Amino acid sequence: MVGRLVAGACQVLTTADALAKAQAALDLAAGWDAGTLTFMAADLPLRPARPARPELRLPRDMPRRRMGGGTKGRIAMLHALAHIELNAIDLACDILARFACGLPPEFATDWLNVAAEEAKHFMLLSARLRAYDAGYGDLPAHDGLWQAADATADDVLARLAVVPMVLEARGLDVTPMMIERMTALGDEESAAVLKVIYQDEIGHVATGQRWFDRIARCRGLDPLPAWQDLVRRRFKGALKRPFNAAARDAAGLPGDYYEPLAEPAGDLVP
Repeated sequence: MVGRLVAGACQVLTTADALAKAQAALDLAAGWDAGTLTFMAADLPLRPARPARPELRLPRDMPRRRMGGGTKGRIAMLHALAHIELNAIDLACDILARFACGLPPEFATDWLNVAAEEAKHFMLLSARLRAYDAGYGDLPAHDGLWQAADATADDVLARLAVVPMVLEARGLDVTPMMIERMTALGDEESAAVLKVIYQDEIGHVATGQRWFDRIARCRGLDPLPAWQDLVRRRFKGALKRPFNAAARDAAGLPGDYYEPLAEPAGDLVP
């Protein structure tokens, strides 16, 4: 059954259309729950398939996004978040396809649930874009998000250390501010979507932390120094402040993990 799940995850990764990719992830989760998966063996792609739009640029070539009070600013924010969530679908399916066969079945169940929630997030954000007569692909997006997958393709511990426990944990730090801004702008519908994403992402970070701890201990490693070592070697740069300690604590990621790897407090822009 896990082999069929891996084949299904590969199908999600090779689906180019954004909404079809999200639906494929939801269908895969439903099939796993129902025990009706029929996917045959498939090769893991080097990169996930992508739609023709948006135009993908290097992060340094992206225009600076400013969250002003106008419609364009809201669309830019929602589009950027939709792009992150589309990549998150692929990251969850890649960890399934790449590592699930060597781990307990509950690993597959957990990361399939993550993939389904990322698909739900993408669809919610796409609906908010349509409410503004916009859509995913209308704006350029940066092509740096998949670098974390490339840098951790050889080791499930490295993948868990960097993707859920660094990148998704960063989302916990910044999302409350975006919720406040959307609320202040009178966009309660978008704020409600961001609240759903925020609560789900706490669970995603918790899933990453739980599996990192379990696998590290199975390897005879102390999880805390093992995580810090992997982040130093596999993630470029210091971790950004400020941290949402309450949300990180709720996810089981205490400050003694990330504070030693953080940028100096004096580097914060007032």
